[in-house]
Amino acid sequence: MRANLAVLSLAMLLGAASTPAQNTTQGLPQPGPMSLAPGYSAANCSGFFTDQKVPEETRLISGEQSEYKITFARGDYVYINRGQDQGVRVGDRFMVVRHEQDPLTDNVNWFKWQPKLIKQMGTAYLDAGQVRVVNVQPKVSIAEVIFSCNYMQRGDILRPYVERPAPPYKDATTFDHFAPVSGKPVGTLVIGFDYAESYGQNSTVFVNLGAVQGIKVGDYVRVFRYQGEKGETAPQTADYQYKMWGFGSAPQKYSPKELPREVLGEAIVLNVSRNSSTVLVTFSSAEMYAGDYAEIE
Repeated sequence: MRANLAVLSLAMLLGAASTPAQNTTQGLPQPGPMSLAPGYSAANCSGFFTDQKVPEETRLISGEQSEYKITFARGDYVYINRGQDQGVRVGDRFMVVRHEQDPLTDNVNWFKWQPKLIKQMGTAYLDAGQVRVVNVQPKVSIAEVIFSCNYMQRGDILRPYVERPAPPYKDATTFDHFAPVSGKPVGTLVIGFDYAESYGQNSTVFVNLGAVQGIKVGDYVRVFRYQGEKGETAPQTADYQYKMWGFGSAPQKYSPKELPREVLGEAIVLNVSRNSSTVLVTFSSAEMYAGDYAEIE
């Protein structure tokens, strides 16, 4: 009896182990369970591009233990170059940002138009975190770092805190791998957070769609590409979309846009500037790259 029960238990375990972990429909990966909205860090640490002037009068100038600390993080006390005479009060809260530039941007580009699109989006800023003022003196103030996205350093810019909403996710199971063209504005995945060039689920990416194009926080963009385009710097086989030497060819030539577009996934908009937006990839059926297209859903 015990032997029979052991055999039955083993069979049940093997059966459970062989059950596919990923839901599929017609061989395509499908979105799995996810939280109801982006987390606090996703909304407040995503960074942004802007072509508008960011006020730089308020700066982080130093901090405690500055004789050996070159950076500051959560729990540290930092010094601000404005105090009671400039209207700073105990309890004031600031977001800490700094201008960020990839040292390789001017020399290495993933796709043909990348430098031009980055310039059109404006200046890139990194979100370093948040501080709250705990002591005010006439010319300077002391603030505690209450939230860290990245390290803070001397010279970082402080902006008055503005809450960033975390818009709700839509039902991930409604993703349409063969979605038709929406007819709404189309932009490009220009570059990713920390200057990444390839993206998947939970990646943060900067897109050249902004308020001017009618996009807003909480909107979704659909990411897609046309096979056979050659704007990337990565080497490709010419005309691979309809012929591959040694592995067959179509009876006639097809340009990239004569074949169905490949829908790669979708992303939710977290932050919007005039000519750019920050998006979070919520689902990807294949790897995305800088240079792929994004249309407003």
